[in-house]
Amino acid sequence: MKLYIALKLALFTSATHAFSVNSVVSTSTSTSNNGIIRSSPLLSSPPILTAANKRTATTGTVTTTSRGGSIALKATSTAPASDQVLDVEAITKYGIALVTQLSLISGFFYTLDTVLPLAGMSTLPSPVTWFMCYVFSLKSRVFNPLNNTRPDRKKAVEDGESDGFMDRNQPSWTPPGVTFPIMWLLIIGPLRATSSMMIINSMDGYLSIPLMSLMLHLSCGDIWNTINNTEKRYGTSVLGIVTVYLSALHAAWQYYQVDPLAGKLLGATAIWLTIAGTLIFEIWRLNPDENGDKESFLPRKSAGDESLTTFAWGAKKEE
Repeated sequence: MKLYIALKLALFTSATHAFSVNSVVSTSTSTSNNGIIRSSPLLSSPPILTAANKRTATTGTVTTTSRGGSIALKATSTAPASDQVLDVEAITKYGIALVTQLSLISGFFYTLDTVLPLAGMSTLPSPVTWFMCYVFSLKSRVFNPLNNTRPDRKKAVEDGESDGFMDRNQPSWTPPGVTFPIMWLLIIGPLRATSSMMIINSMDGYLSIPLMSLMLHLSCGDIWNTINNTEKRYGTSVLGIVTVYLSALHAAWQYYQVDPLAGKLLGATAIWLTIAGTLIFEIWRLNPDENGDKESFLPRKSAGDESLTTFAWGAKKEE
């Protein structure tokens, strides 16, 4: 009789455990009360479980990990926070990238200021200058040695995710993906180009403190793209967006000293940066690390591991 009762208890316990595991796997898409967009592991593009850095969501001793839409359940153990050390190599490379980019851009402007007078001109025709400044606004990263690839919305739609797009938890009020290219191509870019053209014409040259202030802002943005989209350091991304925001205000102030209208035009871009900065802060808040803690504002890595930060120039492309 005792053996019979023991067998029934064992069967009941096994069935209860199996039901609890299946409940984890079959979660449906939902939006929590605090406005977090969450996705089920059964969907093809969950925002966290398919991230390129293979982040995991842990519940007790059961971890759900998705790659390419498949589900795997396994026990996991995460490294304690005490094993994390400051990534000095990353900070050093950010500094080298900043100095390199500003040096190359200033060299380019110096060359223009040296060569154009030989042709009897102090500056290029205004339409050419405007277009050049517009290209700088969108493609300044060509002077930066880091990998600062922008998010690929088309890839995100086709494959379910792209670095920096649909690969992390985002607040429910996140603007639609199409908003970002519209803002950069049709609003931010033209505002930067127009205000910069006004400054160049006013100062009768290219290499100047006001224009280099904008180049500093663009360089900070390019490094931030590496931190946010390539390395996915959500904490450091918050610190980075602060430097982007402050450098934009500084550039607008420098422009205003030369031409008030130019300063106001460039200063208007801070409105969008305010929205972007708030979004980055919320993403940091909604994406804790594997231990459930908010990520550090300073770049960190596991002791003994290599830094995530690498230079793109000279690196071999993966097959």
